Amino acid sequence: MTSAELDTPPSARVYELDDLVQLAWTGRIRVPHFQRDFRWNTDDVIRLFDSILRGYPIGNLLFWARRSPEEQVTLGALDIHAPEGDDILWVVDGQQRVTSLANALHPDGAKDQTFAVYYDLARSRFLSRPNLPEPQYLPLPVLFDLDKLLAWFHDAGPTGAEFFAEARRVAKLLRQFKVPATLVHQEDEASLTEIFDRLNNYGKRLSRAEIFEALFAGPESGAIDRLSLPRIAQRTAAQTGFGTIDADTVLHAVLARRGPDPSRDIRSEFDDDSRRSAPEFPGEDQATAYAEGEKALVKAVRFLQNDAGVPHLSMLTYKALLVVITRFFAHFPDSQARNIQLLRRTYWRASTNGPAVFKGSFTGMSRALSALIVPGDEAGSVDRLAKSMQIAAPTVPNPRRFRTNEATGKIILCSWWDLQPRSPVTGAPFDEAQLTDLLAEQTTAALAVRYLFPRGLDRGRQLWAANRIFVPSGDESAETVWEALAQQPLGFDDQAWEKILGSYCLDRSMMHLLDEGRREEFLALRQARINATMRDFLSKMAEWSHEDTPALSSLDLDELDDLPDGSA
Repeated sequence: MTSAELDTPPSARVYELDDLVQLAWTGRIRVPHFQRDFRWNTDDVIRLFDSILRGYPIGNLLFWARRSPEEQVTLGALDIHAPEGDDILWVVDGQQRVTSLANALHPDGAKDQTFAVYYDLARSRFLSRPNLPEPQYLPLPVLFDLDKLLAWFHDAGPTGAEFFAEARRVAKLLRQFKVPATLVHQEDEASLTEIFDRLNNYGKRLSRAEIFEALFAGPESGAIDRLSLPRIAQRTAAQTGFGTIDADTVLHAVLARRGPDPSRDIRSEFDDDSRRSAPEFPGEDQATAYAEGEKALVKAVRFLQNDAGVPHLSMLTYKALLVVITRFFAHFPDSQARNIQLLRRTYWRASTNGPAVFKGSFTGMSRALSALIVPGDEAGSVDRLAKSMQIAAPTVPNPRRFRTNEATGKIILCSWWDLQPRSPVTGAPFDEAQLTDLLAEQTTAALAVRYLFPRGLDRGRQLWAANRIFVPSGDESAETVWEALAQQPLGFDDQAWEKILGSYCLDRSMMHLLDEGRREEFLALRQARINATMRDFLSKMAEWSHEDTPALSSLDLDELDDLPDGSA
């Protein structure tokens, strides 16, 4: 990436808060499309206003001043018609602060819960929207507007009069608070992205995906129609029901498709002459890379769901493995069944052993496995992947500690999903669509898992997988299912009921122990059943005892024909 020099030195300016928000409300302050989404919550907004109240500095803003067209812009919860103008201020650094100030002080912006901040006149503090209205609780848009402030106290009557002096003090302090800013006057967008990179990458304040989006943002015009990393994540989720993959993982998947090292330097990604390694797709532009990366990512997710027994992102053991699988399907989208089988073995062998095989690093795992996938050599790529796991030991995780955000918990969940949990009401298995509806954008499967005995157990048994029930549906709550499992309904014969119980790692003998109040014996018996279920599941998926021979079609049978009789 070539650095551009500034034609004009940056200028410094100090804005009063009143003037600053007026600029934002009238569309003279705008946020470039490559900026990350608004991430603050109400507590962050409150802390910002508390700093202002205490006279603390809230940091220097950095604006890019340039001529800009008339357009409709969004700033937080505000929808603004922005006229064209010279020296429109584009936020390079300070988006969260500017957005918070403009929304919390505006009547429309404050309707959003995130920006609904009040001032407690009695205790001299800011707080989120109170449950009960009281005279001392003043909404910020009222506090900030003198006419509204006077009307408020006129309507409040004698009860609120005692607080007027405090309200006037804080209102004046807010309006006159000084916010320093630096203005860069430059038409060249390369300068903007270079400054943005240096501010946010060198300070490590943004994610790698956010930096990448900024470096290769393209013009403002047409941005809404272009693919971005978050949009790829959303589209993949919509197509697969797998959940929304984080932008950093999407970026690594896109990079892995284009080269064997997904952790490589991103600044020269689309400059073939400047890249340290030869590009696998010479001349490919960003739009194509994103579109093709999305296709490969969707295929990788479909593999996990349909072949590897991983129905949802919350049950994916390691995101680094998704990156590797994306690279595989980018180069071999129509892989042979035997190679799919070997790829599944690799996934599960790596999942049970974790990054320890690759010196304990997820980055090392992703890089090492991606490098084994060579374009044009499907059989060799699969063979190398399989052989890379030869040092991995056949492992069954210990179900004595079950947590939905840990790899062991996710492996247990996949083994439970493989049992096809059934409704004790209808007898039908819960399906993937129900699981997707329940978990939606969740990053863990906690909503699908409940304690059987929330209290009354020692700490050790409390964490056992046997003390959990997995109900992958929002149609029937875990509590309802657990209650229904207590007694066989008249509508089910013995065989059907045993099938339902088995889908939860239960059987009649366990339920009998529970009926007699022998809870610890019940848990011990179910824990053994869960362990056996997981062992069977991993044996089926990882196939530790099987030979990792390549697909028959990859063998050169002509060579075998040339061998002397009896040599084959």
